[in-house]
Amino acid sequence: MTILPAGSDKDYKKTYMEIRVAFHRKLREIQDDIVTMGSMASNAILRSVEALKNRDLDLARQVILDDQKINHKRFEIEEKCIQLIATQQPVASDLRIIVAVLYIIFEVERIGDYAEGIAKIAIMIGDEPPLKPLIDIPRMADHTVDMLRRALDAFVNRDAEAARAISSEDDLVDQLYDQVFRELLSFMAEDPKTITRATRLIWVTHNLERSADRVTNICERVVFVVTGKMEEIGVSKY
Repeated sequence: MTILPAGSDKDYKKTYMEIRVAFHRKLREIQDDIVTMGSMASNAILRSVEALKNRDLDLARQVILDDQKINHKRFEIEEKCIQLIATQQPVASDLRIIVAVLYIIFEVERIGDYAEGIAKIAIMIGDEPPLKPLIDIPRMADHTVDMLRRALDAFVNRDAEAARAISSEDDLVDQLYDQVFRELLSFMAEDPKTITRATRLIWVTHNLERSADRVTNICERVVFVVTGKMEEIGVSKY
């Protein structure tokens, strides 16, 4: 509950309104920061896969360096949330939003880590000849990034139904992961010399599959903000 200074009822109302206006202004700033952070993580995923596909080691190194920017953005948002709690004394519904923000930025930061991991794998592979044209891995990346962007939009717009729909799309990423995994296993079975290269690509697909899982976690927090209830959504149907 917000504590107001002594004074007239009119002063109470004015002070309270000023506090609420300041709170929502700060909250909007935080939400804008989340969208920015999500864009940074999305770009990292796409650029890491591009580096892998094109054997662009300079781009891969840049993705690794830029991961620090994503981490710093997370810390910046955390500090703003802590300041908001300390100075604005948010009510229950507001506190729920701030708690969700702290959880969401953790998930986005982890997606950035997965992109960094893919970039490191691209460097490990170097200029080795590809096992096969990369088709399904970029598709996994594109779909994961699309899910992330729409999930953050759902958070900003407080759209629980959109969040539920987005989380169900994780099945497509899982299916692509299984498809690529089986294909790479067949390469290894037919020619043991391909085991190292195939294993590294499996690591890439694992990172993308886990990134999509993180988006599902974000969607669950969107539902929590809107409904006040924690629930598991997007359970695989296949």
